[in-house]
Amino acid sequence: MPIKVPDNLPAQAVLEDEGVLLITEGKAVRQDVRPLEIALLNLMPEKIKTETQISRLLGATPLQIELTLVTTSSYAPKNTSAEHMLAFYQPWETVRDRKYDGLIVTGAPIETLPFEDVVYWRELTQIFDWSQSNVQETYNICWGGQAALHHFHGVPKFELSQKKFGVFPHQVLDGRDGLLRGFSDEISVPVSRHTEVRREDLPEGADLTVLLESDEAGLCLVRDEAKRQTYMFNHLEYDTGTLADEYHRDVTAGAEIQPPAYYFPDDDPAQTPINRWRAHGSLLISNWINDLYQTTSFELADIPERPRQARK
Repeated sequence: MPIKVPDNLPAQAVLEDEGVLLITEGKAVRQDVRPLEIALLNLMPEKIKTETQISRLLGATPLQIELTLVTTSSYAPKNTSAEHMLAFYQPWETVRDRKYDGLIVTGAPIETLPFEDVVYWRELTQIFDWSQSNVQETYNICWGGQAALHHFHGVPKFELSQKKFGVFPHQVLDGRDGLLRGFSDEISVPVSRHTEVRREDLPEGADLTVLLESDEAGLCLVRDEAKRQTYMFNHLEYDTGTLADEYHRDVTAGAEIQPPAYYFPDDDPAQTPINRWRAHGSLLISNWINDLYQTTSFELADIPERPRQARK
């Protein structure tokens, strides 16, 4: 089934060219179905790229999905035009009275800042709390995953001496979990971060399950049943060339950085990388959507509020 995106969204032309099934707002209103309502809180600076990556994954799922693009009310992005934001995004304050089947919170290039020093941190904590009463399931990516885990469970993040950068092998630790249905025993996952959270800091008794982990890159995917949160610290949504773009950008800026590990053929940045994660990226989001479909209420208004738990 197709994903419904806002009319004239730049991602629309890219996805149509790739063969991703899309449906415009005009056509969607004529279909007598209740699509899954997904909100995307996009904190990345290059918003159009992230919109395309997430829409591509959602468009590969078997259900009709209506995507709402959300931004923070307390911070105006500097890398995306005001015209694009006004045309396609809604500030969280304007949608906080709505309910959604799912919420996706992206990462942001602010990893080395203490959480409390992020200009929109207070609003983000309000959004996380709001998700407990207005959202059935939340999928948090990279810094967004670290931020949510810190907010709900007080788990700290640690700055790395060197950026963890590359496509690292990860082990599937609980293949019985629905999120990993159909996964291979070991998968390749793009990693691009300056910080990490550590397994030993996960609080006991909090119903947190580690699903994916790497000997080299550490924690990757954690399921939080009580809070209905998924914490993904890496980037299965990345395009084939995303790590290459990041590498060449940093080299041009004069940063001291090594080529991403296990990425370029023969470790040669002049060669075109090969995508080894696309299938598992699509499968993970498909499994998340399927899990969401099995547990969400028929009427959005019936999504229950989950009791708040004290941090441990």
